[in-house]
Amino acid sequence: MPMTIEQLLAAARSRLVRVDAHGAAALVARGGLLVDIRPSEQRQREGHIPGALIVERNVLEWRLDPASPHRLSEVNAYDQPIVVVCSQGYASSLAAAALQDLGLVNATDLAGGFQAWAAARLPVHGGHRRTSADRPATRRAGPRARLTRPGRV
Repeated sequence: MPMTIEQLLAAARSRLVRVDAHGAAALVARGGLLVDIRPSEQRQREGHIPGALIVERNVLEWRLDPASPHRLSEVNAYDQPIVVVCSQGYASSLAAAALQDLGLVNATDLAGGFQAWAAARLPVHGGHRRTSADRPATRRAGPRARLTRPGRV
């Protein structure tokens, strides 16, 4: 029987030791990697975390698998602490679980994502300095409805 996205997310998170923004900063200070998987447009709008590795979600496993010929030079071991960051902490949970499936046993994600990092007043460069919680959301009608901002179609 297929899982719902909520069930898939819950299963992924049950395997993770998720960290808050200050916990993520502490892991990075001890040599862990902070990996931002947000799309470029989102990073431009929200800002970015200084020192975070930018790895688009579609190549994440290839760039972080220590055995991959396409890995980033910063990745050096299967037990290296890795904190995955998305905007709000949903996609990053799924991504961190996928990294654990590759054997990266200390992969986890930032609970609340970039929004939580910014709200904790940790360093952020660029962006509009506003989080999605600062802007009211509306829904578009129709079969392909998605969350949008007022004035955007």
